[in-house]
Amino acid sequence: MMELPPAAELYQKFEAAVRERLRADGVDRPLVVGIHTGGAWLAKRLHRALDVPEPLGTLDISFYRDDFSTGSLHPQVRPSSLSGDIDGRTVLLVDDVLYSGRTVRAAMNELFDYGRPERVILAVLVDRGGRELPIAADICGLRLELPPGQHVKLRGPDPLQLELGAAC
Repeated sequence: MMELPPAAELYQKFEAAVRERLRADGVDRPLVVGIHTGGAWLAKRLHRALDVPEPLGTLDISFYRDDFSTGSLHPQVRPSSLSGDIDGRTVLLVDDVLYSGRTVRAAMNELFDYGRPERVILAVLVDRGGRELPIAADICGLRLELPPGQHVKLRGPDPLQLELGAAC
């Protein structure tokens, strides 16, 4: 069975990659937005580490998922929270695990309901492969290819832990 790195070490690598990308792009005040649940945990840590003055944003994309009505999802619906104007701003969209791309697509749909950002930078802790939609992370802590019968899950928020297991 594959060994995953400790989540704390992976987060440090992830944070450094985010800082480097923002520096290289000349972005000093991104709007940090996390996708519930794991992405929100990571975004909260990044928001604090980057010392961003604007409030942290969170998205619950449950009703934006294109597979919500299939019955395969059993979401725990939480409110989304985006303060201020996102028009013309750089949004740092944060999620824990990128798999099919459907969560990110749903998050983009919801973001654009709030306004039109100049750009969106997607940062994920783990890209596990298996995309169904043409979505790619700009920043990634760990890339791996898992067979369809396996998943990787971030548990937390404190401490963060990565788990590898069989698909539900």
